[in-house]
Amino acid sequence: MADGAMTRMDEARAKAYSTPLDEFQVANIDHFTSDTLWPWFERLRAEDPVHYTAESEYGPYWSITKYADIVACESDAARLSSSQVYGGITLFEEPEGDEQNMRRQALAAAPDPVAFIEERSNFIALDAPRHDAQRKVVAPIFSTASLHNLEPLIRERAAKILDELPIGEEFDFVDKVSIELTSQMLATLFDFPFEDRRLLPRISDLILSGPPATPEEGMQRQAEMFSTLTIMTKLWDERCGAGAGGDLLSLLANDPATKGDDDPQKYISNIILLIVAGSDTTRHSITGALLALNQHPAGYEKLRKNPALLESAVPEFIRWQSPVAYMRRTALADVEVGGKTIKKGDKIAMWYVSGNRDETAIERANEFSVDRIRPRLHAAFGFGIHRCLGQRLAEMQLRVVWEEMLKRFSFIEVVGEPVRLNSNFVKGYTGLPVRITA
Repeated sequence: MADGAMTRMDEARAKAYSTPLDEFQVANIDHFTSDTLWPWFERLRAEDPVHYTAESEYGPYWSITKYADIVACESDAARLSSSQVYGGITLFEEPEGDEQNMRRQALAAAPDPVAFIEERSNFIALDAPRHDAQRKVVAPIFSTASLHNLEPLIRERAAKILDELPIGEEFDFVDKVSIELTSQMLATLFDFPFEDRRLLPRISDLILSGPPATPEEGMQRQAEMFSTLTIMTKLWDERCGAGAGGDLLSLLANDPATKGDDDPQKYISNIILLIVAGSDTTRHSITGALLALNQHPAGYEKLRKNPALLESAVPEFIRWQSPVAYMRRTALADVEVGGKTIKKGDKIAMWYVSGNRDETAIERANEFSVDRIRPRLHAAFGFGIHRCLGQRLAEMQLRVVWEEMLKRFSFIEVVGEPVRLNSNFVKGYTGLPVRITA
């Protein structure tokens, strides 16, 4: 596995440094599924940290690749918009088709097109003040008191999951540990039927797995999504007006900022956001941590000898994995970033994966270190008004599951290549073959 990875990375480095900068396509999904994105961003940080791509499958866009510039852009929410009115938070452009035409017709018929779009957007794709009002609705779930109450339940469930793993046999760590733990957590946060919990992370996979290969696959994905969201809509209807429940659905269904009206699209978008956000950071960082520790055995040995190092290791897992690869913004006015002028209407991609390897901001940024001195100096959770609301919950889940793993197992060995998610937006895994040493 190691020799093949080195050969692949050497080839990627040679290609990245021989390709003219004006031909760079850093958003190419192949870079992410093969884990060969790093030299492309390394060269941009060194030679053209605010880089313009004139032509791509996503249209023209700017790449922001250095930590300080990412912080500056995230902090300029007044001029760099997240709103779905201007394209939202991803570079993805929906292909032409019946669904796109239906949206255009609905938008054309709306008396207020901007309100029509914003009412159907989740709060990460809104600007202030509407963003702030909706984010505030779900904030209690992530309070210190709430996390304190959730930790014993997470520990109990993690222990049960780990105690049922086979010893000495190969199994898929993503399926048995990462997805199972996060699906149980999501079911708790939404008060969703526990026996159907696997439907929740499945929604995230359907959304983030790239465009369907065939029309039939697209229809199958839509049918799966519709089936799960129908359950969600039924639960929403039951809880709307039913009192102040503490789960996410009850909070959303009973607050004027988020409850919407009879149009399910007005609240389904926030449900999907919270499913994706509640699943992906944690599960992909759990998996990425195990992969990183196998690739850096000295770090694994340090953790085995001193589990207290998880205090620094957990944020290092997240920095190293960078589960959200980038966020998009759209300029509402001319903005200067890193000496370049981004024109009104231009879109930018703030590449967190690159900022987290920026050695001008993070000491030894290209080294994996479980005892890093300033481990929370990273871009993985974003900055400003859109900083990840669930970051403390994600860190707590990671800490608890790794505390329980280190108690039980001296070594979990990665025995094959990881299968990476077919996405350049979320950097994650769909499979990782492992074996627990007897």
